[in-house]
Amino acid sequence: MKKKKLLIIGGSGYLGQHLLQQYSSSSSDLDLAFTYHHSPPTHLYNAIPFHLDLQTGHGFHSISLNFGQPDIVVNCAALSVPRDCEINPTLAMSLNVPSTLVKWLSTSTTTNTLLIHLSTDQVYQGTKSFYKEDDETHPINVYGNSKLAAEKYIFQNCSNFVILRSSIIFGPQTMSPLSKSLPLQWMDSVLAKGQEAPFFDDEFRSPVYVKDVVNIIHILAHTWISDGKTNQLLLNVGGPNRLSRAQMAETLARVRGYDTSLIKPVSASSIDRGVKSPADISMDISKLIETLDFTPTSFEDGVKLTIDTIK
Repeated sequence: MKKKKLLIIGGSGYLGQHLLQQYSSSSSDLDLAFTYHHSPPTHLYNAIPFHLDLQTGHGFHSISLNFGQPDIVVNCAALSVPRDCEINPTLAMSLNVPSTLVKWLSTSTTTNTLLIHLSTDQVYQGTKSFYKEDDETHPINVYGNSKLAAEKYIFQNCSNFVILRSSIIFGPQTMSPLSKSLPLQWMDSVLAKGQEAPFFDDEFRSPVYVKDVVNIIHILAHTWISDGKTNQLLLNVGGPNRLSRAQMAETLARVRGYDTSLIKPVSASSIDRGVKSPADISMDISKLIETLDFTPTSFEDGVKLTIDTIK
């Protein structure tokens, strides 16, 4: 049987590299390729790299020519730092709304490609706890607005897709280390100094372990390969715990044996981050659990799995 083809857009990023690591280290029945914008990962994954400019679509022709039409595309690429999106909203819209990707996929007459697109919890306004997928979306910053615009574009222009609204993704560093700060690693570096440090206690999220997100995508991809049923699915992808940054830090401190009294709870409003941030965008993930028969990793267990990798 001819191998199915999986393409990861944004394979040099955090989630992209974890997906590449999973698929290239397992005995996969998939041909694997990924795109990068600035530079490919230094670690050599068992996948074909392609340079891609999502704004212009330059690079898609090379993928068609040298890899072929993918059966599954996972879009991890985004301008995902909210402050950067505020500074350059035009760039945020052009990168985060995958119009060139969707148009390229629509040119195929032979393959009904499944698009798995990463969205965000920041499409919600943040005025209540445990948002469900059918709750009203009302982003309060450019990042959230750009990701909501992407969702609407996909609904209007795709026939086979899954949109994953992800919360904060945490877990081990990638094989090719990223320069950007990772949530747990940053908290660990602060608490390890043994000095009092502030953490927000009035912003709530549903942080999700990175290997859970990888497993969710794996389930979706292989279900599509097995049954070939067209999808139009929207799922919240978070962990099972509603937590503030202060609570996340306290969990890390307990697991690591740090002094929890060093954690100073402060209001998010006490610091100007140059961007509005929703207060509570914790998510109800019951649809995810029921649809995929999936058991999420608790935040504490995810911390324990992560700290084993922190040097």
